[in-house]
Amino acid sequence: MLENNFPKNVLSGMLPEEIFEEFKLSQLYRAKQIFKWVGNGITTFDKMTNLSLDLRNQLSQNAIIRSSIVDNIFKDPDGTIKLQIRLFDNNIVETVLLTDKDGRKTACVSCQAGCAMKCAFCMTGTLGLSRNLHAFEIVEQFLYLEEIAGKLDNIVFMGMGEPMQNLAEIRKAISILCHNDGRKLSSKRITLSTCGIVKGIYDLADNGPHIRLAVSLTTANQSLREQLMPVCVSKENSLEELKKAIDYYAKKSGKRVTLEAALLHNTNTDLQSAKNLINFAKNIDANINLIPWNPVNILPFESPSSNEVHIFVDLLEKAGLNVTLRKKRGQKIGGACGQLGKTVK
Repeated sequence: MLENNFPKNVLSGMLPEEIFEEFKLSQLYRAKQIFKWVGNGITTFDKMTNLSLDLRNQLSQNAIIRSSIVDNIFKDPDGTIKLQIRLFDNNIVETVLLTDKDGRKTACVSCQAGCAMKCAFCMTGTLGLSRNLHAFEIVEQFLYLEEIAGKLDNIVFMGMGEPMQNLAEIRKAISILCHNDGRKLSSKRITLSTCGIVKGIYDLADNGPHIRLAVSLTTANQSLREQLMPVCVSKENSLEELKKAIDYYAKKSGKRVTLEAALLHNTNTDLQSAKNLINFAKNIDANINLIPWNPVNILPFESPSSNEVHIFVDLLEKAGLNVTLRKKRGQKIGGACGQLGKTVK
């Protein structure tokens, strides 16, 4: 069932072949020209200068280039930018531009309005789920960030929502962004982060695309993970089944998987937590990405101390694990990991 006011023929979510068929064009290369203009960030039909006036008029009467608008732009002194984007049905999603020390720019995009996973340490989890995003709404986040920051290097599905619950639209968005006649983003520069939906991991492994996979593990203690991440309560998403799925994905895709852990003060940073994580990562091709918890004032957690983090990292590295400590970015604008949906005034 279509949402109220659902926009028809949103070009940001259409492949060349779809444009060709929908507008009954006489030549496929015209559809490719339109597709390329959209991928290049053009937002008005009159700027599609290699199209005839008649075709531009036809498009303006029967299609729109983008379906959403940017409501607010927040800029952190560390260079992070957060956009609040209003969708056609007035739902709001957030997308974040991250820039690393080498100047590489990454779009952190949302795949749902809200989230149903209810991870205890995540602001987005308190919002509940409104709906899945359409491919055009995902693509538009990327295009809006490029409009502000220039050409981006990477895209990560780590924003609002659980990607494995909207895999079809994510696949469509990826096919648009990676298309040779459009933006030409390399699939090697795409990462999808899941809270651990096993069925989705197998689906991605078997049916592609074989992009980089990150799994929000947080803890390798089953009972604690059930408290922090309700998705794990289901037997099919248990730590035992999750490890099998991760191993399967790594072998099927040939790509190393990232295990992410939000570090919570006096919760998952002790010696036993380190041992559990070491044991979980044993015999699978994985990197460890540690993320000191980013504060959300309505949630009952604290960020770990620097010493707490240092000791935990040291334990993992001495066990031979490849560990990365995520640098905090975007906290002042509610744009850091786990903060999306946090109101900024």
